[in-house]
Amino acid sequence: MDSMTARAAYVIRIDCAWDGGELESEVGIVQGNRPRDMGSDVLMGLSRCLEQRKSYALVRSAEQADAVKKYGAEPIFLGLNDHSGVAEAIIQAEITIIYYLIDAYSAKHQPALIKALGDVKKKTGKDVHFLHTAGAKEFSSHAGMPTHSPLLDTDPQLYELQKTAKARHDFAESINAVVRVIDTAEALGVRSYILAPCIVYGKDEGFGNQTSIQDVAIVNAAMKLRRTWPVCHIIDTTTLYLQILRKILSGDDIGYGKHGYFLAASGSIHWKDLYSAMAQSLAKRGVIEDEAVTQADEADMKKMGEALKVSPEVVPVLLGGE
Repeated sequence: MDSMTARAAYVIRIDCAWDGGELESEVGIVQGNRPRDMGSDVLMGLSRCLEQRKSYALVRSAEQADAVKKYGAEPIFLGLNDHSGVAEAIIQAEITIIYYLIDAYSAKHQPALIKALGDVKKKTGKDVHFLHTAGAKEFSSHAGMPTHSPLLDTDPQLYELQKTAKARHDFAESINAVVRVIDTAEALGVRSYILAPCIVYGKDEGFGNQTSIQDVAIVNAAMKLRRTWPVCHIIDTTTLYLQILRKILSGDDIGYGKHGYFLAASGSIHWKDLYSAMAQSLAKRGVIEDEAVTQADEADMKKMGEALKVSPEVVPVLLGGE
């Protein structure tokens, strides 16, 4: 059983009315074991934002099937490892938009999906779109990106920065995944978008995983050390997924390909406030000694690595990064 077996995948066909105008749109959402199960929130958002007439959702379990039915989607089963089968389903359903919310760190499945979208474009003459969910750390110092000034998704050189970045740790493959998505899509006439959520906090409304794995890492490390330290955070980004879809369906040019980056961040003040609150909550429950947020030293990093079951040098990757 490979890592994909336990993951959900949603491909949603939507015949909808949008902003008062009649549209026929086929939207695919591929979602799974991300830090947060944002795909289910996006699916729920679609049910609120669109007048759905017909939709299909790919799932991997009976429980997921029951859950998507609540959002008016008809569940069907399909394995992403079956690239030819997935492509056939996309082409047959004439899906023109795919949201990819799994495996930000490799390009194992994306090229096959993008090629299928290219075939849909040839078949229908419609514009086709592929949104890849990347990890925010792929734009951080961990990935060899510059941090001397704010990194903006409006920077026309962002693609070149990623393509030439010298990554630390094991980030080379994930950066190459982003570049490969953009290059493959461009070659096949598919409009690509790269959305990079940071750590997501706040209660999910969807039916999937409602806890950020980075939050869990922070608590586990704090329990080992009996204190906390400053890390990074970002607000929930589900609305951005829906806003991008809204713009696509409305025919607005929001930038795509090498100019289609969306870095979902609003600054560091929210991160500090969040982790101060987390420290207070952990201290109140007796998990840590006090609520002071302190800088981790070498000994702390070793203990945190033990708690997280990784080497000390990987700890900053799991807990944050500039």
